[in-house]
Parts: sequence; structure tokens; C-alpha cells
Amino acid sequence: MSALGAGSLVVVTGAGGPAGTAMVRALIETGAHVAAADRTQSKLDALGASLGDGAARFRGTAVDLLDSAAVRAWADAAAASHPSGAPRVDGVIHLVGGWRGGKGFLDNTVADSELMLDLLVRTLQHVSLAYHDHLVASPRSEFVIVSAAAAEKPTAGNAAYAAAKSAAEAWTAALADSFGKLAPESAAATTLVVKALVHDEMRAADPSKTFPGYTDVADLAAETVALWSLPAAEANGLRKVLVP
Repeated sequence: MSALGAGSLVVVTGAGGPAGTAMVRALIETGAHVAAADRTQSKLDALGASLGDGAARFRGTAVDLLDSAAVRAWADAAAASHPSGAPRVDGVIHLVGGWRGGKGFLDNTVADSELMLDLLVRTLQHVSLAYHDHLVASPRSEFVIVSAAAAEKPTAGNAAYAAAKSAAEAWTAALADSFGKLAPESAAATTLVVKALVHDEMRAADPSKTFPGYTDVADLAAETVALWSLPAAEANGLRKVLVP
């Protein structure tokens, strides 16, 4: 049974996308409060409006995650809103993503690499640095990223994406090391690995496609929420592969 509930506050970045939407809904169903970020306020407003009674436990904020000062200000404000009254957060689920690539190695460009580093690494750095101490202050916290099987087995046309995913995994492993030293019984950093994600809109757009090996965003959300039911020492540093 999940350790999340009415007294918890979880942060979701990239909340305006399909994976973020599924994640927010799963968290709200546990009774948790959610502080969500996306680049577009209108997406967050629409998500909040779709949550019914759960909307009272949802706060969406448009944040430029490439602006470290803005991220720190947002993190401090989110932590200060914890329902316990003590500044902290009980989880951060980082879902900012993107992809650039091609069929062959020469399709990769430096511009693609810069974009992938911005989206997949620099946003992660800013968010994890800003929330680190707020997670350590929690009696049970999780920091979760979603990586890709490509990080472990890059292909010629996937170099920029795979390299950035590998860097994101390394950064998260370093965060896990910090948690292991500072809060070994309470804080964890976990990497969930997928081949790719699928959602209902993708299926509707191509009904004949079977999406073999893809992970549904609802299943990703369920796997993420379940992490809080594990002891922190077990979840910390975990790299769990969800590819069927």
C-alpha cells in the first residue's frame, strides 16, 4: 500500500503532457497534494479543471526549468505550501522529455545535442538541486526520473538522445548517493526505464499499430506511486526496467 496520502506533497514537472497528466491523476487519487509545473499555464489550468474535487489539492505553475533562479523560487514556494505546515516535499517526479534523431549517425547534429542536454539534463539539474534539501527534510521522499532503454543500448541515429539520457541517469545516481549519505532511511532517487511511452491519443491516431514494448502512461504512473511503499534504502539508486 502506498505511503502517499492526504499529508503528502508531490511535485510533477512536465505535467502538461500525457505522462504528466496520468501521473497527476494517480497522485491525486492517493489523496496527495500536487505541485505541478509546465511551460504552458493553460495546460495546467485545463488539467486542474479536470480533477473534480481533487482540484483543491492541485496547484499548477508555469516555470522555465532552464532558469535556475526561477526553479529555486518555485521549489521554495512549493515546499512552504506543505499541508503539514513544515516546509518540505515528499516527492519530485521529473517528466520533462523530448527527442531528436534520425536513421543514421550523420543525422545527429550538435544542435540536437544541445536541445537534448537542455531538456533532459539541465532541467533535471536545476530541479534536483532546488529540491534536494526539501526532499531530505521529508520522512519519506522520492525523486523519480524516466529514462529510456536507448541509454543502455544507443543506436546510430539516436546518439544525441541516448547520450543525454545516459547523463541524466548518471546525475540521478549521484543524487541517490547524496541521499544515501544524508537521509538513508527516508530519501530515495529512482530511475524507471521504458522503451517508449504510449497513451490513448496515440492509439486513436493509429488504431492498427500495436506499440510492442511500449509502456502505457497509466502503468508508468502506477509504478511510480508504488515506489513510496518500498523502504527508502531499497528504492534509492534503483534502476527499474519497465519494458515488457
